[in-house]
Amino acid sequence: MLLYLFLVVYFLILITVFIYASHRYYMVYLYYKHQKDKPVLKGKLQKLPRVTIQLPVYNEMYVVRRLIAASCEVDYPKELLDIQVLDDSTDETRDIAGECVKKFREKGYDIDYIHRENRVGFKGGALQNGLKSAKGEFVAVFDADFIPQRDIFQKTIHYFSDASVGMVQTRWSYLNRKYSFITKIQAIMLDGHFVIEHTARNWSGRFFNFNGTAGVWRIKAIQTAGGWQNDTLTEDLDLSYRSQLEGWKFIFLKDELSPSEIPVEINGFKSQQHRWAKGSIQTAKKLLPRILKSKLPLKVKIEAFFHLTNNVSYLLMLVLSMLIYPSMVARINIGWFKMIATDVPFLLVATVGISFFYICSQREAYKNWKSRIIYLPMLMSLGIGLSVNNSKAVLGALFNKKTEFKRTPKYSIEEKKDRWLGKKYRGEINLLVIIELLLGIYFTFNIYFAFVNKIYVSIPFLMMFQVGYFYVAFLSLFQVILGALASNRITRHFTSKRNTEDVIAA
Repeated sequence: MLLYLFLVVYFLILITVFIYASHRYYMVYLYYKHQKDKPVLKGKLQKLPRVTIQLPVYNEMYVVRRLIAASCEVDYPKELLDIQVLDDSTDETRDIAGECVKKFREKGYDIDYIHRENRVGFKGGALQNGLKSAKGEFVAVFDADFIPQRDIFQKTIHYFSDASVGMVQTRWSYLNRKYSFITKIQAIMLDGHFVIEHTARNWSGRFFNFNGTAGVWRIKAIQTAGGWQNDTLTEDLDLSYRSQLEGWKFIFLKDELSPSEIPVEINGFKSQQHRWAKGSIQTAKKLLPRILKSKLPLKVKIEAFFHLTNNVSYLLMLVLSMLIYPSMVARINIGWFKMIATDVPFLLVATVGISFFYICSQREAYKNWKSRIIYLPMLMSLGIGLSVNNSKAVLGALFNKKTEFKRTPKYSIEEKKDRWLGKKYRGEINLLVIIELLLGIYFTFNIYFAFVNKIYVSIPFLMMFQVGYFYVAFLSLFQVILGALASNRITRHFTSKRNTEDVIAA
Protein backbone atom coordinates (compact mmCIF):
# COMPACT_ATOMS: atom_id res chain seq x y z
CA MET A 1 0.00 0.00 0.00
CA LEU A 2 2.79 2.39 0.97
CA LEU A 3 4.61 1.59 -2.26
CA TYR A 4 1.56 2.47 -4.36
CA LEU A 5 1.05 5.71 -2.40
CA PHE A 6 4.63 6.66 -3.15
CA LEU A 7 4.10 5.92 -6.82
CA VAL A 8 1.03 8.18 -6.91
CA VAL A 9 3.06 11.07 -5.42
CA TYR A 10 5.99 10.36 -7.74
CA PHE A 11 3.85 10.37 -10.87
CA LEU A 12 1.86 13.45 -9.84
CA ILE A 13 5.11 15.39 -9.50
CA LEU A 14 6.49 13.89 -12.71
CA ILE A 15 3.36 14.83 -14.65
CA THR A 16 3.44 18.40 -13.27
CA VAL A 17 7.09 18.80 -14.26
CA PHE A 18 6.17 17.35 -17.66
CA ILE A 19 3.37 19.94 -18.10
CA TYR A 20 5.68 22.86 -17.31
CA ALA A 21 8.38 21.46 -19.62
CA SER A 22 5.83 20.84 -22.38
CA HIS A 23 4.73 24.45 -22.14
CA ARG A 24 7.99 25.21 -23.99
CA TYR A 25 6.53 23.42 -27.04
CA TYR A 26 3.55 25.74 -26.87
CA MET A 27 5.80 28.81 -26.72
CA VAL A 28 7.59 27.67 -29.87
CA TYR A 29 4.23 27.04 -31.55
CA LEU A 30 3.01 30.56 -30.69
CA TYR A 31 6.29 32.06 -31.86
CA TYR A 32 6.02 30.61 -35.35
CA LYS A 33 2.26 31.01 -35.61
CA HIS A 34 2.37 34.76 -34.93
CA GLN A 35 5.29 35.81 -37.12
CA LYS A 36 2.88 37.93 -39.15
CA ASP A 37 1.82 39.78 -35.97
CA LYS A 38 5.21 41.39 -35.42
CA PRO A 39 4.81 44.98 -34.12
CA VAL A 40 4.78 47.48 -36.97
CA LEU A 41 5.62 51.14 -36.58
CA LYS A 42 2.36 52.80 -37.59
CA GLY A 43 3.66 56.35 -37.67
CA LYS A 44 6.17 58.76 -36.22
CA LEU A 45 5.78 61.32 -33.51
CA GLN A 46 5.44 64.74 -35.08
CA LYS A 47 7.41 66.28 -32.23
CA LEU A 48 10.08 64.48 -30.25
CA PRO A 49 9.14 64.30 -26.56
CA ARG A 50 11.37 64.94 -23.57
CA VAL A 51 12.92 61.75 -22.21
CA THR A 52 14.52 60.97 -18.86
CA ILE A 53 17.18 58.28 -18.57
CA GLN A 54 17.33 56.63 -15.14
CA LEU A 55 20.49 54.78 -14.11
CA PRO A 56 19.91 52.90 -10.82
CA VAL A 57 23.24 51.84 -9.29
CA TYR A 58 24.37 50.29 -6.03
CA ASN A 59 28.07 49.65 -5.43
CA GLU A 60 29.05 49.46 -9.10
CA MET A 61 32.57 50.93 -9.05
CA TYR A 62 33.80 48.91 -12.05
CA VAL A 63 31.02 49.76 -14.51
CA VAL A 64 29.43 53.05 -13.46
CA ARG A 65 31.72 55.23 -15.63
CA ARG A 66 30.95 53.09 -18.69
CA LEU A 67 27.22 53.37 -17.99
CA ILE A 68 27.16 57.15 -17.53
CA ALA A 69 29.38 57.84 -20.54
CA ALA A 70 27.27 55.67 -22.86
CA SER A 71 24.06 57.30 -21.60
CA CYS A 72 25.41 60.76 -22.38
CA GLU A 73 26.38 59.67 -25.88
CA VAL A 74 22.90 58.56 -26.99
CA ASP A 75 21.71 60.18 -30.20
CA TYR A 76 18.91 62.44 -28.96
CA PRO A 77 18.58 66.24 -28.76
CA LYS A 78 20.34 67.45 -25.61
CA GLU A 79 17.56 69.90 -24.83
CA LEU A 80 15.06 67.01 -24.73
CA LEU A 81 17.11 64.67 -22.57
CA ASP A 82 17.86 64.55 -18.85
CA ILE A 83 19.78 61.83 -17.06
CA GLN A 84 19.44 60.70 -13.45
CA VAL A 85 22.17 58.69 -11.73
CA LEU A 86 20.18 57.08 -8.90
CA ASP A 87 22.94 55.99 -6.57
CA ASP A 88 22.32 54.05 -3.36
CA SER A 89 26.00 53.09 -3.05
CA THR A 90 27.93 52.82 0.18
CA ASP A 91 31.45 52.49 -1.27
CA GLU A 92 33.83 54.18 -3.74
CA THR A 93 31.08 54.18 -6.37
CA ARG A 94 29.72 57.40 -4.85
CA ASP A 95 32.92 59.33 -5.58
CA ILE A 96 33.39 57.80 -9.03
CA ALA A 97 29.80 58.46 -10.08
CA GLY A 98 29.73 61.95 -8.56
CA GLU A 99 32.94 62.93 -10.34
CA CYS A 100 31.70 61.50 -13.65
CA VAL A 101 28.37 63.35 -13.39
CA LYS A 102 30.20 66.59 -12.64
CA LYS A 103 32.41 66.18 -15.71
CA PHE A 104 29.43 65.68 -18.03
CA ARG A 105 27.47 68.53 -16.45
CA GLU A 106 30.39 70.83 -17.24
CA LYS A 107 30.11 69.69 -20.84
CA GLY A 108 26.50 70.86 -20.96
CA TYR A 109 24.59 67.66 -20.28
CA ASP A 110 21.45 67.79 -18.15
CA ILE A 111 22.55 65.10 -15.71
CA ASP A 112 21.86 64.83 -11.97
CA TYR A 113 23.44 62.74 -9.25
CA ILE A 114 20.80 61.60 -6.74
CA HIS A 115 22.18 59.74 -3.74
CA ARG A 116 20.05 58.13 -1.03
CA GLU A 117 21.43 57.42 2.41
CA ASN A 118 19.18 54.37 2.69
CA ARG A 119 17.96 51.67 0.29
CA VAL A 120 14.26 51.92 1.09
CA GLY A 121 12.48 49.96 -1.62
CA PHE A 122 15.84 48.96 -3.14
CA LYS A 123 15.92 49.47 -6.93
CA GLY A 124 12.18 50.11 -7.20
CA GLY A 125 12.43 52.69 -4.44
CA ALA A 126 15.28 54.46 -6.22
CA LEU A 127 13.35 54.56 -9.50
CA GLN A 128 10.20 55.85 -7.80
CA ASN A 129 12.23 58.51 -5.99
CA GLY A 130 13.79 59.59 -9.27
CA LEU A 131 10.39 60.04 -10.90
CA LYS A 132 9.68 62.91 -8.48
CA SER A 133 12.20 65.09 -10.32
CA ALA A 134 12.09 63.47 -13.78
CA LYS A 135 11.54 66.07 -16.50
CA GLY A 136 10.51 63.71 -19.27
CA GLU A 137 7.20 62.37 -20.48
CA PHE A 138 9.01 59.07 -21.05
CA VAL A 139 11.68 57.30 -19.01
CA ALA A 140 14.32 54.82 -20.13
CA VAL A 141 15.94 52.56 -17.52
CA PHE A 142 19.41 51.03 -17.80
CA ASP A 143 21.06 48.88 -15.15
CA ALA A 144 24.75 49.20 -14.40
CA ASP A 145 25.70 46.15 -16.45
CA PHE A 146 24.26 47.63 -19.67
CA ILE A 147 25.62 49.94 -22.33
CA PRO A 148 22.85 52.09 -23.85
CA GLN A 149 23.12 52.07 -27.66
CA ARG A 150 23.46 55.43 -29.40
CA ASP A 151 20.33 54.82 -31.45
CA ILE A 152 18.18 53.42 -28.62
CA PHE A 153 15.56 56.16 -28.95
CA GLN A 154 15.51 56.02 -32.73
CA LYS A 155 14.58 52.35 -32.30
CA THR A 156 11.91 52.85 -29.65
CA ILE A 157 10.44 56.31 -29.16
CA HIS A 158 8.22 56.45 -32.26
CA TYR A 159 6.26 53.38 -31.17
CA PHE A 160 4.71 55.70 -28.60
CA SER A 161 2.91 57.52 -31.41
CA ASP A 162 0.23 54.98 -30.50
CA ALA A 163 -1.23 56.56 -27.36
CA SER A 164 -2.10 53.13 -25.90
CA VAL A 165 1.54 51.95 -25.80
CA GLY A 166 2.95 52.05 -22.28
CA MET A 167 6.33 50.34 -22.64
CA VAL A 168 8.79 49.25 -25.32
CA GLN A 169 11.37 46.58 -24.46
CA THR A 170 14.51 45.75 -26.47
CA ARG A 171 16.27 42.37 -26.48
CA TRP A 172 19.41 41.81 -24.45
CA SER A 173 22.67 40.91 -26.12
CA TYR A 174 25.82 39.90 -24.25
CA LEU A 175 29.18 41.64 -24.22
CA ASN A 176 30.92 38.69 -22.57
CA ARG A 177 29.04 35.77 -24.08
CA LYS A 178 32.26 34.02 -25.13
CA TYR A 179 34.11 34.70 -21.88
CA SER A 180 33.68 31.27 -20.30
CA PHE A 181 31.69 28.06 -20.40
CA ILE A 182 29.12 29.34 -17.91
CA THR A 183 28.57 32.65 -19.74
CA LYS A 184 27.91 30.75 -22.97
CA ILE A 185 25.27 28.63 -21.22
CA GLN A 186 23.68 31.65 -19.53
CA ALA A 187 23.43 33.42 -22.87
CA ILE A 188 21.52 30.49 -24.38
CA MET A 189 19.19 30.42 -21.37
CA LEU A 190 18.47 34.13 -21.73
CA ASP A 191 18.03 33.82 -25.50
CA GLY A 192 15.27 31.29 -24.89
CA HIS A 193 13.49 33.80 -22.67
CA PHE A 194 13.86 36.76 -25.02
CA VAL A 195 13.83 35.29 -28.51
CA ILE A 196 11.00 32.77 -28.02
CA GLU A 197 9.04 33.52 -24.82
CA HIS A 198 8.90 37.32 -25.03
CA THR A 199 8.18 37.26 -28.74
CA ALA A 200 5.53 34.54 -28.48
CA ARG A 201 3.71 36.25 -25.63
CA ASN A 202 3.80 39.73 -27.05
CA TRP A 203 3.02 38.96 -30.68
CA SER A 204 0.17 36.59 -29.74
CA GLY A 205 -1.57 39.17 -27.56
CA ARG A 206 -0.55 37.79 -24.17
CA PHE A 207 1.17 39.65 -21.34
CA PHE A 208 4.95 39.85 -21.19
CA ASN A 209 7.19 41.82 -18.88
CA PHE A 210 9.65 44.68 -18.81
CA ASN A 211 13.00 43.18 -17.80
CA GLY A 212 14.09 45.96 -15.47
CA THR A 213 16.42 47.53 -18.02
CA ALA A 214 16.91 48.33 -21.71
CA GLY A 215 13.35 49.55 -22.16
CA VAL A 216 11.39 52.79 -22.36
CA TRP A 217 8.27 53.59 -20.34
CA ARG A 218 5.54 56.16 -20.76
CA ILE A 219 5.59 57.68 -17.27
CA LYS A 220 1.78 57.85 -17.26
CA ALA A 221 1.70 54.04 -17.64
CA ILE A 222 3.82 53.73 -14.49
CA GLN A 223 1.71 56.18 -12.53
CA THR A 224 -1.71 54.78 -13.48
CA ALA A 225 -0.54 51.31 -12.44
CA GLY A 226 0.40 52.52 -8.96
CA GLY A 227 4.10 53.26 -9.50
CA TRP A 228 7.13 51.22 -8.57
CA GLN A 229 6.42 49.05 -5.51
CA ASN A 230 8.80 47.13 -3.28
CA ASP A 231 6.77 44.20 -1.94
CA THR A 232 8.41 41.80 -4.41
CA LEU A 233 12.02 41.27 -5.48
CA THR A 234 11.00 41.61 -9.14
CA GLU A 235 9.60 45.11 -9.17
CA ASP A 236 9.80 45.12 -12.97
CA LEU A 237 7.63 42.00 -13.39
CA ASP A 238 5.15 43.31 -10.82
CA LEU A 239 4.77 46.73 -12.47
CA SER A 240 4.53 45.16 -15.94
CA TYR A 241 1.51 43.07 -15.02
CA ARG A 242 -0.18 45.89 -13.10
CA SER A 243 0.32 48.23 -16.04
CA GLN A 244 -1.07 45.76 -18.59
CA LEU A 245 -4.02 45.09 -16.27
CA GLU A 246 -4.75 48.80 -16.58
CA GLY A 247 -4.99 48.38 -20.34
CA TRP A 248 -1.57 49.59 -21.48
CA LYS A 249 -0.02 47.88 -24.50
CA PHE A 250 3.57 46.63 -24.40
CA ILE A 251 5.85 46.13 -27.38
CA PHE A 252 8.83 43.81 -27.67
CA LEU A 253 11.45 44.53 -30.33
CA LYS A 254 13.14 41.18 -30.92
CA ASP A 255 15.62 42.50 -33.44
CA GLU A 256 16.76 45.59 -31.52
CA LEU A 257 19.63 44.73 -29.19
CA SER A 258 20.95 46.27 -25.97
CA PRO A 259 24.42 45.01 -24.91
CA SER A 260 24.80 43.73 -21.36
CA GLU A 261 27.33 42.01 -19.13
CA ILE A 262 26.20 38.65 -17.73
CA PRO A 263 27.61 37.16 -14.48
CA VAL A 264 30.99 35.46 -14.80
CA GLU A 265 31.01 34.11 -11.27
CA ILE A 266 28.55 31.35 -10.42
CA ASN A 267 27.69 32.50 -6.90
CA GLY A 268 26.68 35.88 -8.31
CA PHE A 269 24.67 34.05 -10.97
CA LYS A 270 22.95 31.94 -8.29
CA SER A 271 22.11 35.08 -6.33
CA GLN A 272 20.54 36.60 -9.45
CA GLN A 273 18.57 33.42 -10.12
CA HIS A 274 17.40 33.31 -6.51
CA ARG A 275 16.12 36.88 -6.75
CA TRP A 276 14.29 36.26 -10.02
CA ALA A 277 12.77 32.99 -8.81
CA LYS A 278 11.59 34.40 -5.49
CA GLY A 279 10.30 37.61 -7.05
CA SER A 280 8.24 35.78 -9.67
CA ILE A 281 6.45 33.68 -7.04
CA GLN A 282 5.88 36.79 -4.90
CA THR A 283 4.34 38.47 -7.95
CA ALA A 284 2.20 35.41 -8.63
CA LYS A 285 0.84 35.48 -5.07
CA LYS A 286 0.21 39.19 -5.34
CA LEU A 287 -1.39 39.44 -8.79
CA LEU A 288 -2.67 36.05 -9.96
CA PRO A 289 -5.95 36.28 -8.00
CA ARG A 290 -6.60 39.68 -9.60
CA ILE A 291 -5.66 38.38 -13.04
CA LEU A 292 -7.88 35.29 -12.78
CA LYS A 293 -10.85 37.36 -11.57
CA SER A 294 -10.43 39.93 -14.34
CA LYS A 295 -12.26 40.06 -17.66
CA LEU A 296 -9.08 39.28 -19.57
CA PRO A 297 -9.27 36.62 -22.32
CA LEU A 298 -8.75 33.06 -21.10
CA LYS A 299 -5.56 32.70 -23.17
CA VAL A 300 -4.03 35.67 -21.29
CA LYS A 301 -4.97 34.22 -17.90
CA ILE A 302 -3.56 30.79 -18.69
CA GLU A 303 -0.27 32.17 -19.98
CA ALA A 304 0.01 34.51 -16.98
CA PHE A 305 -0.37 31.48 -14.71
CA PHE A 306 2.42 29.56 -16.46
CA HIS A 307 4.65 32.63 -16.67
CA LEU A 308 4.35 33.67 -13.03
CA THR A 309 4.45 30.19 -11.49
CA ASN A 310 7.09 28.65 -13.76
CA ASN A 311 9.78 28.67 -11.04
CA VAL A 312 7.72 26.21 -8.98
CA SER A 313 9.12 23.62 -11.40
CA TYR A 314 12.50 23.97 -9.64
CA LEU A 315 10.96 22.86 -6.36
CA LEU A 316 9.20 19.99 -8.10
CA MET A 317 12.47 19.01 -9.77
CA LEU A 318 14.23 18.93 -6.39
CA VAL A 319 11.54 16.70 -4.88
CA LEU A 320 11.67 14.50 -7.98
CA SER A 321 15.44 14.23 -7.55
CA MET A 322 15.04 12.90 -4.03
CA LEU A 323 12.42 10.38 -5.15
CA ILE A 324 14.58 8.86 -7.87
CA TYR A 325 16.06 6.05 -5.76
CA PRO A 326 12.70 4.91 -4.29
CA SER A 327 11.29 4.96 -7.82
CA MET A 328 14.03 2.59 -9.02
CA VAL A 329 13.37 0.27 -6.08
CA ALA A 330 9.70 0.32 -7.07
CA ARG A 331 10.67 -0.57 -10.62
CA ILE A 332 12.39 -3.69 -9.36
CA ASN A 333 9.48 -4.69 -7.10
CA ILE A 334 6.70 -3.93 -9.58
CA GLY A 335 8.58 -4.69 -12.74
CA TRP A 336 11.09 -2.24 -14.11
CA PHE A 337 9.83 -2.54 -17.68
CA LYS A 338 6.32 -1.39 -16.71
CA MET A 339 7.75 1.58 -14.77
CA ILE A 340 10.07 2.57 -17.58
CA ALA A 341 7.23 2.34 -20.07
CA THR A 342 5.39 4.97 -18.04
CA ASP A 343 7.95 7.44 -16.63
CA VAL A 344 10.72 7.40 -19.26
CA PRO A 345 8.41 8.79 -21.99
CA PHE A 346 7.51 11.69 -19.69
CA LEU A 347 11.19 12.43 -18.99
CA LEU A 348 12.13 12.00 -22.65
CA VAL A 349 9.39 14.31 -23.96
CA ALA A 350 10.23 16.93 -21.31
CA THR A 351 13.96 16.76 -22.08
CA VAL A 352 13.43 16.92 -25.84
CA GLY A 353 10.97 19.78 -25.35
CA ILE A 354 13.48 21.90 -23.47
CA SER A 355 16.20 21.13 -26.04
CA PHE A 356 13.85 21.94 -28.92
CA PHE A 357 12.93 25.26 -27.28
CA TYR A 358 16.55 26.39 -26.98
CA ILE A 359 17.53 25.11 -30.42
CA CYS A 360 14.73 27.19 -31.93
CA SER A 361 15.89 30.29 -30.04
CA GLN A 362 19.44 29.88 -31.36
CA ARG A 363 18.24 29.17 -34.89
CA GLU A 364 16.12 32.33 -34.90
CA ALA A 365 18.84 34.57 -33.49
CA TYR A 366 22.17 33.42 -34.95
CA LYS A 367 23.53 32.17 -38.27
CA ASN A 368 25.99 29.84 -36.49
CA TRP A 369 23.27 28.31 -34.32
CA LYS A 370 24.35 24.71 -35.03
CA SER A 371 27.66 25.26 -33.23
CA ARG A 372 25.76 26.06 -30.01
CA ILE A 373 23.83 22.78 -29.83
CA ILE A 374 26.74 21.09 -28.04
CA TYR A 375 25.99 23.19 -24.95
CA LEU A 376 22.41 21.93 -24.54
CA PRO A 377 23.15 18.86 -22.37
CA MET A 378 25.11 21.02 -19.96
CA LEU A 379 22.41 23.69 -20.05
CA MET A 380 19.86 21.14 -18.85
CA SER A 381 22.27 19.89 -16.20
CA LEU A 382 22.85 23.44 -14.98
CA GLY A 383 19.08 23.96 -14.75
CA ILE A 384 18.84 20.86 -12.56
CA GLY A 385 21.85 21.96 -10.50
CA LEU A 386 20.14 25.29 -9.78
CA SER A 387 17.09 23.53 -8.33
CA VAL A 388 18.42 23.66 -4.75
CA ASN A 389 19.18 27.38 -4.94
CA ASN A 390 15.90 28.26 -6.67
CA SER A 391 13.79 25.94 -4.50
CA LYS A 392 14.93 27.90 -1.48
CA ALA A 393 13.77 31.05 -3.28
CA VAL A 394 10.37 29.55 -4.10
CA LEU A 395 9.84 28.33 -0.52
CA GLY A 396 10.90 31.72 0.82
CA ALA A 397 8.25 33.37 -1.33
CA LEU A 398 5.54 30.85 -0.46
CA PHE A 399 6.16 31.27 3.27
CA ASN A 400 6.61 35.06 3.13
CA LYS A 401 10.24 35.09 4.24
CA LYS A 402 11.60 38.61 3.79
CA THR A 403 15.00 39.04 2.16
CA GLU A 404 16.80 42.08 0.82
CA PHE A 405 17.46 42.82 -2.83
CA LYS A 406 20.94 41.39 -3.46
CA ARG A 407 22.63 42.92 -6.46
CA THR A 408 24.52 40.81 -8.97
CA PRO A 409 28.28 41.62 -8.92
CA LYS A 410 29.60 43.28 -12.08
CA TYR A 411 33.27 43.54 -12.98
CA SER A 412 33.36 45.19 -16.43
CA ILE A 413 34.17 41.89 -18.11
CA GLU A 414 33.91 42.10 -21.91
CA GLU A 415 36.80 40.04 -23.32
CA LYS A 416 38.65 36.86 -22.38
CA LYS A 417 41.66 38.86 -21.20
CA ASP A 418 39.57 40.66 -18.56
CA ARG A 419 39.81 39.32 -15.00
CA TRP A 420 37.42 39.37 -12.06
CA LEU A 421 39.51 37.48 -9.50
CA GLY A 422 40.69 39.75 -6.70
CA LYS A 423 38.03 42.38 -7.34
CA LYS A 424 35.40 43.42 -4.85
CA TYR A 425 31.80 42.20 -4.89
CA ARG A 426 32.38 38.46 -4.93
CA GLY A 427 29.21 36.40 -4.84
CA GLU A 428 28.34 34.82 -1.52
CA ILE A 429 28.43 31.10 -0.86
CA ASN A 430 26.03 29.43 1.58
CA LEU A 431 25.27 26.06 3.12
CA LEU A 432 23.14 25.06 0.13
CA VAL A 433 26.37 23.98 -1.56
CA ILE A 434 26.52 21.06 0.92
CA ILE A 435 23.08 19.90 -0.24
CA GLU A 436 24.21 20.19 -3.86
CA LEU A 437 27.27 18.06 -3.10
CA LEU A 438 25.17 15.46 -1.27
CA LEU A 439 22.76 15.26 -4.19
CA GLY A 440 25.70 14.76 -6.55
CA ILE A 441 26.88 11.85 -4.38
CA TYR A 442 23.32 10.53 -4.17
CA PHE A 443 23.04 10.40 -7.95
CA THR A 444 26.43 8.73 -8.23
CA PHE A 445 24.99 5.97 -6.04
CA ASN A 446 21.83 5.90 -8.17
CA ILE A 447 23.89 5.42 -11.32
CA TYR A 448 25.70 2.50 -9.68
CA PHE A 449 22.38 1.03 -8.50
CA ALA A 450 20.87 1.34 -11.99
CA PHE A 451 23.93 -0.31 -13.54
CA VAL A 452 23.98 -3.23 -11.10
CA ASN A 453 20.26 -3.82 -11.59
CA LYS A 454 20.57 -3.43 -15.38
CA ILE A 455 18.22 -0.44 -15.60
CA TYR A 456 20.49 0.97 -18.30
CA VAL A 457 17.91 3.23 -19.92
CA SER A 458 17.82 5.40 -16.77
CA ILE A 459 21.56 6.04 -16.63
CA PRO A 460 21.71 8.99 -19.12
CA PHE A 461 18.99 10.81 -17.13
CA LEU A 462 20.73 10.07 -13.84
CA MET A 463 24.03 11.36 -15.20
CA MET A 464 22.36 14.62 -16.21
CA PHE A 465 21.30 15.11 -12.57
CA GLN A 466 24.67 14.02 -11.18
CA VAL A 467 26.67 16.37 -13.43
CA GLY A 468 24.34 19.28 -12.72
CA TYR A 469 24.57 19.08 -8.94
CA PHE A 470 28.32 18.43 -8.91
CA TYR A 471 29.03 21.21 -11.43
CA VAL A 472 27.13 23.86 -9.47
CA ALA A 473 28.58 22.74 -6.12
CA PHE A 474 32.22 22.39 -7.16
CA LEU A 475 32.27 25.57 -9.24
CA SER A 476 30.70 27.49 -6.34
CA LEU A 477 33.43 26.29 -3.98
CA PHE A 478 36.25 26.60 -6.52
CA GLN A 479 35.47 30.18 -7.50
CA VAL A 480 35.08 31.31 -3.89
CA ILE A 481 38.47 29.82 -2.99
CA LEU A 482 40.14 31.30 -6.07
CA GLY A 483 38.58 34.70 -5.38
CA ALA A 484 39.70 34.67 -1.75
CA LEU A 485 43.26 33.66 -2.68
CA ALA A 486 43.48 36.35 -5.36
CA SER A 487 42.11 38.97 -2.98
CA ASN A 488 44.63 38.03 -0.27
CA ARG A 489 47.48 38.12 -2.78
CA ILE A 490 46.51 41.61 -3.93
CA THR A 491 46.14 42.79 -0.32
CA ARG A 492 49.60 41.48 0.57
CA HIS A 493 51.06 43.16 -2.52
CA PHE A 494 49.72 46.59 -1.62
CA THR A 495 50.57 46.17 2.07
CA SER A 496 54.16 45.27 1.13
CA LYS A 497 54.32 48.20 -1.29
CA ARG A 498 53.11 50.63 1.38
CA ASN A 499 55.62 49.29 3.90
CA THR A 500 58.44 49.72 1.39
CA GLU A 501 57.35 53.28 0.65
CA ASP A 502 57.24 54.05 4.38
CA VAL A 503 60.81 52.74 4.83
CA ILE A 504 62.08 54.82 1.89
CA ALA A 505 60.32 57.89 3.23
CA ALA A 506 61.87 57.38 6.67
